[in-house]
Amino acid sequence: MSVTFAAWLAMLNNFAIEQAAFTGAEIGVLQSLREIPGFLAFTAVFVLLVLAEQTFALVSLCILSIGVAITGFFPSIYGLYATTVLMSIGFHYYETVNTSLSLQWFDKEETAVKLGQLMSIKSASSLVCYALIWLGFSFFSTSYQLLYLFFGLTGLILTLWLAYVMPKFTIAHSQHKKIILRKRYSLYYLLTFLAGARRQIFVVFAGFLMVEKFGYSVQQITLLYMINHVINFFLAPKIGAWIAKVGEKRALTLEYIGLVIVFIGYALVESADIAAVLYVIDHLFFAMAIALKTYFQKIADPKDIASNSAVSFSINHIAAVVIPASFGLIWLYDHSLVFYAGAAIALASLVASQFINLEHNKNQRVVA
Repeated sequence: MSVTFAAWLAMLNNFAIEQAAFTGAEIGVLQSLREIPGFLAFTAVFVLLVLAEQTFALVSLCILSIGVAITGFFPSIYGLYATTVLMSIGFHYYETVNTSLSLQWFDKEETAVKLGQLMSIKSASSLVCYALIWLGFSFFSTSYQLLYLFFGLTGLILTLWLAYVMPKFTIAHSQHKKIILRKRYSLYYLLTFLAGARRQIFVVFAGFLMVEKFGYSVQQITLLYMINHVINFFLAPKIGAWIAKVGEKRALTLEYIGLVIVFIGYALVESADIAAVLYVIDHLFFAMAIALKTYFQKIADPKDIASNSAVSFSINHIAAVVIPASFGLIWLYDHSLVFYAGAAIALASLVASQFINLEHNKNQRVVA
């Protein structure tokens, strides 16, 4: 997943602007289309009636890889829309199953640490990807078409290899194969919804700010991503261990306070270097989102994990379907308003996180 999606994302803004003549409006529509499969992630529950979760993950990775491989061959507005949707179907179904299996396979005491380690592994593979992209554009005048094809085929080959060599893991608790919403998960649903809205502003508009306002080249964007992943490679396991030590409430509180400051910084920044620093700090806070997953694992009935992973992924993408396109229009008027809205969403997340009470949720679960 990291190799294919990292390549797609690293080249997206430059490919869209240079070869498909995108503006903020088109990039907003593209990102809204990209998030529709995420919004429909709840349908994964029905796919699990036919496929085991582990098999479903591999099928999803194949779809993701094919979508990335063909992206460079459709350098037009509607061509990029189409390949993005295909890539996104594989990406979002995989991420839904990935979250579910992680929470089922790991013990609660080790989950935060393991998720931090996994994030470190993702960063390492992304670093290799970004290094190859940087070398390709800096020294070999490589085309977008060739690089997208290379990374897409690499992902496909790796997935087929995994399907052949990976053992079948057993699931301790049989999972519900229907959509389940529970009142005791309502705070988790709210935090997930706000996280989805906030994440879109970073994913869609922070990177676009670098290219459109500050003129970053694909090499510079790739180097920025590499810095992010070098930091994550070393810090993500430590952040996971720190979350396990201090608890989810404190970790999320720190994350949301930091994000309020970062988004206000995006709105006001006039220096390309300071914008880059904000971007790196912003990305670092993504590692702290581990706390939201471990919070759910601690309050959830083990049999609810697969169903609620799918449902919460859809909740996460409700705002994601609307925000990119609508905020893309706001961007044309004043880009700073987009980031002030992000600060407001982060502030709402901060307020909501103060209601986390794991002892109360334990009691609710016992009663249920």
